[in-house]
Amino acid sequence: MLFKIFKSVALAATLVSAQTFTECDPTKRDDCPNPKAVGAKVVDIDFRKGPSSFFKLADGTSLKYDANLGAVFSISNENEAPTIASTKYIFFGQVDVVVRASAGAGIVSSFVLQSDDLDEIDWEWLGGDNTQVQHNYFSKGCTENYDRGGTSGVGDPIGTFHTYTIRWTPEKLEWIIDGTVVRTLQNHAGLTGCDGYPQTPMQIKLGNWVAGRPGAPQGTIDWAGGLADFSKGPYEGYYQSIRIQDFMGGRGAKDATEYQWTDRSGTWESVKVVYNGEEVDQDDVTTTKKTSSTSTSTAKSSATVTSSFATVTKAVSTASFPTTPGSSFATFDPTSTESEATATETGEPPLATAAAPRAGVNMAAVAVAAVLGYLAL
Repeated sequence: MLFKIFKSVALAATLVSAQTFTECDPTKRDDCPNPKAVGAKVVDIDFRKGPSSFFKLADGTSLKYDANLGAVFSISNENEAPTIASTKYIFFGQVDVVVRASAGAGIVSSFVLQSDDLDEIDWEWLGGDNTQVQHNYFSKGCTENYDRGGTSGVGDPIGTFHTYTIRWTPEKLEWIIDGTVVRTLQNHAGLTGCDGYPQTPMQIKLGNWVAGRPGAPQGTIDWAGGLADFSKGPYEGYYQSIRIQDFMGGRGAKDATEYQWTDRSGTWESVKVVYNGEEVDQDDVTTTKKTSSTSTSTAKSSATVTSSFATVTKAVSTASFPTTPGSSFATFDPTSTESEATATETGEPPLATAAAPRAGVNMAAVAVAAVLGYLAL
């Protein structure tokens, strides 16, 4: 089972709602800022070299960086939930993360894409299960049912690095392990509610959290494999690298600096691609009118997705989007606070050095589990 926020943590963090957290939901408000776009330049970050200013650390998060393992997300008690979130968004795209999940019953490692209107795409690893990974999606924060989760087998996800990919286009969503598609979700236009397709610009979040904790709902504890035993800790997950490609709406835009909400519908067609203050006509790839500046690889396999609710066989077809090999890389100027990218063919990213201070009793980090978007029965 995959869910979005475990209620006991949300309550402890004074998050009254049991829904996924968002600072401003554009389906409910007209004054939400425009998400900043990753844009055309591919972002390629190697955490073995240290932190990157492309990501911000959540309150109370403190990470270590290992020359072999990458970013070390460590949990020593139930109040810790180390998390980082991207400073920019993708509007369809591909994200590849090389990760070794944390060991430990009750501990969850997560790679999440989440939009401001609560669309969400997830990978999650349970520390007590070294045989598989879980995947899920949500539309507009809908938690009326839980029939969208699935699992895929993977060899030793706790002891071995694997590359986990989310490839997301207007037509379909693919979950990929080490280059092999393990699940495909087609976008059936017109579906709404819990059955809707994730389709609005998304932020990237990486983190670990404690699901097996005293006071959590029993369903959460059972799903997580039991209560976490911190006498065997600390529990560490390792995020070695990440590669981010923004498809910028998926209709031919050459570049983007932000995405503009134009109404409260929450549809991808209602989101405008903006480049330096000018709205981009995606079909003709030209700039048109002034707007507010506020803020392929071919897989020829089929895959079987095993769910708590269903087993689904998905056919995989060729996608007409940029292929990973040969794409330009992004490098980051460590003297800049804006994390702007400069395209090179083989460049390695210089990295920022700032880290957020750690809180004593880290209830702020607990709240991050809600920000990541987890919900347990």
